[in-house]
Amino acid sequence: MTILNALILGIIQGVAEFLPISSSGHLSIAQNLLGFGMEGADDVFFDVLLHLGTLAAVFIAYWSDIKEMILEFFRLIADIASGGGSKRIPSARRLILLIVVGTLPLFLILPITDVVEGLYSNTFFVGGALLVTGLLLHFCDRVRKGRKNERTATMADVLLVGVGQAVATCPGISRSGMTICMGCFRGFERRFAVRFAFLLSIPAVLGANILQIKDVAEAGGIDATLIPGYILGVAAAAASGYLSIRLVRMVADKGRFGAFSYYCWAAGVITVVLSVLKALNMLPWLNPAA
Repeated sequence: MTILNALILGIIQGVAEFLPISSSGHLSIAQNLLGFGMEGADDVFFDVLLHLGTLAAVFIAYWSDIKEMILEFFRLIADIASGGGSKRIPSARRLILLIVVGTLPLFLILPITDVVEGLYSNTFFVGGALLVTGLLLHFCDRVRKGRKNERTATMADVLLVGVGQAVATCPGISRSGMTICMGCFRGFERRFAVRFAFLLSIPAVLGANILQIKDVAEAGGIDATLIPGYILGVAAAAASGYLSIRLVRMVADKGRFGAFSYYCWAAGVITVVLSVLKALNMLPWLNPAA
């Protein structure tokens, strides 16, 4: 049963991480309302591991951009060492700078990490946050199509997108939905808004994994019996995540992000209703002895 739960949660993570419907919100619903938690596991740690799978999907889907940024990083070091360099900043080099600036607001979350993680089990909050995500997506399609890209986006633009990503650490607020919408609100070209949102996730996910793994190590490590489930969950998240990225690209071309708003509203209402039933001990699969 644990293996099956891991597979289901991995698929949920991969689909919901890139579709603008909140992966953390859906994982919270699955674990706290539908009884799909991994028995004996640290749900937050497993959530972070699943993000590793979706991170792999980003690397596969955007490898050409990532490879060019890596090469450009070393070219930058070489230019600094030689005291030379072109006056014209290459696109990949500027994209690195935009990602660094967009990541900075996440440091504001560090002092309140425990509070944010505590919201994970609060399904009333998750339901409300899904309703907010739906509103963002609804209005996103109604803003004028922008033209900004990595060459023309300003530091203020990406900083505000980064603030959106920081807010989206709350479960139920879609990270991809928030960052894509903030980019569109700031005048980003839609394809660039999607591309930047996914590339911006790389340092965020890596940082979250490093911090969580450190905490687990200090707590005495993980239960080795859960490792097969972890591996399967990560693999499922990677595969479903890659397919979801391709779908979001298609949606971006048509400018139909708002189509997901109806799903988020429905999911939010259902989550609140199930939360009320849980509070009244009316969900038998969570209360088998009742």
